[in-house]
Amino acid sequence: MSRYDSNPFVEEEVNPFSDPAVRKGSGQSNYSGGDFYTTNPGSVPPATSRLSPLPPEPYDRGATIDIPLDSAKDLKAKEKELQAKEAELKRREQELKRKEDAIARAGIVIEEKNWPPYFPIIHHDIANEIPIHLQKMQYVAFTTLLGLVLCFSWNIVAVTTAWIKGEGPTIWFLAIIYFISGVPGGYVLWYRPLYHAMRTDSALKFGWFFLFYLLHIGFCIFAAVAPPIIFKGKSLAGILPAIDIFSDHALVGQVYMYFRGSGKAAEMKREAATRTMMAAL
Repeated sequence: MSRYDSNPFVEEEVNPFSDPAVRKGSGQSNYSGGDFYTTNPGSVPPATSRLSPLPPEPYDRGATIDIPLDSAKDLKAKEKELQAKEAELKRREQELKRKEDAIARAGIVIEEKNWPPYFPIIHHDIANEIPIHLQKMQYVAFTTLLGLVLCFSWNIVAVTTAWIKGEGPTIWFLAIIYFISGVPGGYVLWYRPLYHAMRTDSALKFGWFFLFYLLHIGFCIFAAVAPPIIFKGKSLAGILPAIDIFSDHALVGQVYMYFRGSGKAAEMKREAATRTMMAAL
């Protein structure tokens, strides 16, 4: 087989510039439609080489984008609005800081409500605000206030029971009035002045506490005895109403009936009022 013979079934990619005849300029080259070969006699024309075109670009990179003038104006307007809001915020912060500084210079303490934890209604922080050597007394006073709340709550339960037994609804309404006036009254009139007096060592606050705590003691004595003055004293769960209710079922009740019949109850009431007045003075 001649060396010029080639397998017609095999494609062969030939570089037309690799032919020495082409490089030397001998012969004649023809190019048509992507076919490049020489016309030297005796040479075999190379296989046709075709290049596939590149895919078109999705968009023109050099194209300009026109921004509507209205949008640019809107952006500038929003920017000015944001700057105005920022300036207003800074002004308010400076005003608030100025007020806080003025309050601090005046010695006014802002108390944050933190007790009870689940529903804060008062400010109370003995551990951090009361001196260590006074904290025990303050805790005792706070326990007294909680005891007052418990006593008024129990009084409502007892008077409600008496109402169900036929004593009438008036005593129940009185028990509610005692609770809604006694609990806040005890806190405002004597516990809070004592708290502030312990914290600031104010003589005026101590005097206010002594005055109203004596009234508190007097009311507690009155409620514990519950003399038959207002609705036979049954609006308070005291000793005498309890004896009166159980007078038919116990010996002490019979003794109490004799005590009331002999006039000793009125005498005891006068003595209790006199002692309370002397203690207050």
